[in-house]
Amino acid sequence: MESGAPPPERPSQDQPGAPAPPPPGPQAPQAPPGPEAAPTYGGPVPPGGWQQPAPQAPGWSGTPLASWGSRVGATLLDGLILLVPVAVLIVIVVGAFVGSDTSGIVAAILGFLTYLAVAFFYAPVLMARSGPRNGQTFGKQIVGIRVVRDNGAPVDFGFGLLREFVVKGLLFGLVGSFFLSIPTLVDWLWPLWDNENRTLHDMVVTTHVVGGG
Repeated sequence: MESGAPPPERPSQDQPGAPAPPPPGPQAPQAPPGPEAAPTYGGPVPPGGWQQPAPQAPGWSGTPLASWGSRVGATLLDGLILLVPVAVLIVIVVGAFVGSDTSGIVAAILGFLTYLAVAFFYAPVLMARSGPRNGQTFGKQIVGIRVVRDNGAPVDFGFGLLREFVVKGLLFGLVGSFFLSIPTLVDWLWPLWDNENRTLHDMVVTTHVVGGG
């Protein structure tokens, strides 16, 4: 018996919003959604040389270290070289007091100031020489050793003044004399048990004394 109501309409594939029928045959299982891929850098590649530079080897690396005896010998030779103006100064002073001449006294004062200037500038000026003589006084040059900075930079006048006058002369020399010169003695004996033959003033200013110069 037929009813008067029209049959329900089947959804059409052309109808907007209607789901597409599955294709015939067995369906492959779908993989669960994985994590989102990490974002990648898509900008321009930086030019070469932007990487962090490799650490530089110390300035004394690969060079034989100076022995304690060679360092003592260089110090004694430098002392003898500076002894010459001292001898001249003594002669001037003695002559001034014997003659009781005002010009002699003035000459003695000028001679003493000259000696102080020579002693003050002797090591910094000589050590600031360029080339293979850099880091050498005359005493170090005779025994074949020289001072090198751990960062590889050459010894200039300012650094020579810092090492020789401020640290070695004032800190371990003058200030050390107020403590019975014990700091001075320890400073000079330190290379005997240091595995890199350094004095304490070498450690303060980060230097080494090497041979082969």
